[in-house]
Amino acid sequence: MKAKLALANGVVFTGESFGAEGETAGEVVFNTSMIGYQEVLTDPSYCGQIVTMTYPHIGNYGINPEDVESSKPQVAGFVVREYSKYYSNFRATESLGDYLKRNGVVGIEAIDTRKLTRIIREAGAMNAVISTSDLDDASLVSKARKFPSMSGLDLAKVVTTKSSYRFSPEGKTDFKYNVVAYDYGIKTNILRMLHDRGCDVTVVPANLPAEDVLKMSPDGIFLSNGPGDPEAVTYGIDNIRKLIGKKPIFGICLGHQVLALAAGAKTFKMKFGHRGANHPVKNLRNATVEVTSHNHGFAVDPDTLPQDYEVTHIDLNDNILEGFRHKSLPLFCVQYHPESSPGPHDSDYLFDEFTAMMEGSRSRPR
Repeated sequence: MKAKLALANGVVFTGESFGAEGETAGEVVFNTSMIGYQEVLTDPSYCGQIVTMTYPHIGNYGINPEDVESSKPQVAGFVVREYSKYYSNFRATESLGDYLKRNGVVGIEAIDTRKLTRIIREAGAMNAVISTSDLDDASLVSKARKFPSMSGLDLAKVVTTKSSYRFSPEGKTDFKYNVVAYDYGIKTNILRMLHDRGCDVTVVPANLPAEDVLKMSPDGIFLSNGPGDPEAVTYGIDNIRKLIGKKPIFGICLGHQVLALAAGAKTFKMKFGHRGANHPVKNLRNATVEVTSHNHGFAVDPDTLPQDYEVTHIDLNDNILEGFRHKSLPLFCVQYHPESSPGPHDSDYLFDEFTAMMEGSRSRPR
């Protein structure tokens, strides 16, 4: 079936449908990962976005029920150069196309993803529409232009859990630390990484009051990744402001941005963002370079950080701030994804630093 992708700048691509039929809109972005499309699809940080994979051949190892980062696909749409209708992997249970169709995700293939990526790089991320039902170019472009901008959107409230729950997939009971994790769109592998380090993790809704979190007597507080504009997550900013200095805090992605805003810094929307599994990040504390996984369209302005905070990580491609910490309080965060999935594991030491921070906080006199 024919499908069209129309950009808000008037460019229209004609390709073939795979996945669900119908129409979808969102901000079109690109991801440079060669593998990991299943983790990308199910990452809640992609809520509201049409994801383009720059690697040309997608779907060849199918879909399995284990490599998911949430309960369902979160993307608004999916764009690939060539969809592999036939898959081969001993863990696979269905094809990518069937998975998208079963979950109502509209996809398009057989378009020039190199051209699309160049447009995004030069003009910036923009809204787009994929459709198999409306194939009129002017109509589709008009719909893309009318779709709400990502700036100002609070999407954390869309993807967050509706009620608190405890993450304990193996029935483990011998935990060393009690961690409360704010769910702004949390990835499952983050929970696994904390669990594997002896953390009894209770995941709570994004808007749970700080007072309720403190009543749970956590050893540490985790701030998760998530989608949308961090400035719109006003309830999160207010809650974190009340928690700074009370408990050790570790933030990732949107959690990093919301923590920065709570500290008094500012954020801004990037031209086309960072999305991929091979970004070089320099750790300024030990002068080492980590290859890291990224997924963010907003960033923290380092010049607005208060004096009692210090930058710890920067992206070597464009010098974007990728991490900071408080100079005296037990608090740190990173913009990138140390839990990977997909991506390298160069930065999983940060989870060890979080547990060490909780241990150190316990030993300090109250």
